[in-house]
Amino acid sequence: MAPEKIGQAAGQIWHMLSTASEQVNIADVAKKTKLTTPLAYQGLGWLAREGKIEYEQKGRTIYVSLAPSECIC
Repeated sequence: MAPEKIGQAAGQIWHMLSTASEQVNIADVAKKTKLTTPLAYQGLGWLAREGKIEYEQKGRTIYVSLAPSECIC
């Protein structure tokens, strides 16, 4: 996968999370951004590496949200 495609996916995910009213189930990220599942996970990895998102596990479900430093609230 070309790095620019992964970077664009990361941007789409960041935008979706910035407008979300609550944490997003990690399994729903691809559907909400209309990305393929592999590309969505690569974009999440990109954002995680940059420290822009946080993960939280509740039971067997993993949720993702923007890191507090990224919040534009």
